[in-house]
Amino acid sequence: METKNRILVVDDEQDLCEILKFNLETEGYEVDTANSAEEVLEIGAEKYDLLLLDVMMGAMSGFALAKKLKDEPMTANIPIIFLTARDTENDTVTGFNLGADDYISKPFSIREVLVRVRAVLRRTSDTGYAPHNNIISYQGLELNLDKKTVAIDGEDIPFTKTEFEILHLLLDERGRVFSRQELIDRVWPKDVLVLDRTVDVNITRLRKKIGRFSKCIVTRLGFGYYFDA
Repeated sequence: METKNRILVVDDEQDLCEILKFNLETEGYEVDTANSAEEVLEIGAEKYDLLLLDVMMGAMSGFALAKKLKDEPMTANIPIIFLTARDTENDTVTGFNLGADDYISKPFSIREVLVRVRAVLRRTSDTGYAPHNNIISYQGLELNLDKKTVAIDGEDIPFTKTEFEILHLLLDERGRVFSRQELIDRVWPKDVLVLDRTVDVNITRLRKKIGRFSKCIVTRLGFGYYFDA
């Protein structure tokens, strides 16, 4: 029998928790809810496969809770998707610097949440490429999914969030060809208009940054891009 993924929804809006719980359970997940960061610390987060975490709560914010969980070995690798009405660049950067796996701005559609939950659980599942310290590597190329960093032969390389997410996707599912539209759907926010040319430009910048590994990102004419190991 297949084990269901367990998700904890943390938000001080009780109605929103119940809506998310109902829809996630309909998708086949086991779901619990909490209405504060303090409640999460009381019940323990280590038994969950994913947290949907509101940023603005009571005495302890979602950011503060995430930092506390990431500092504890038993909860450091639990994927986190932030849910927030705050949609500024600084908040987004803060969230990803804390090790968030995604960031969804309110108001959002339930369909968007379900799609992103599936994507995060797929990325963070045991695919054979990611060891327990949440690092994906290929020879001397290494992605740290907690710190959101890229290193080549031990040297950190500066990456934008978009470049990091593209490389993460290609490396995590190496050998699979992604069309430009698939990359747009998986990497860019849903409310942003992205042209095919934008994808090509990011791929070009990505290739330049990874040096000797640039030949691993292959263009399949008429289809898209893939990571050739």
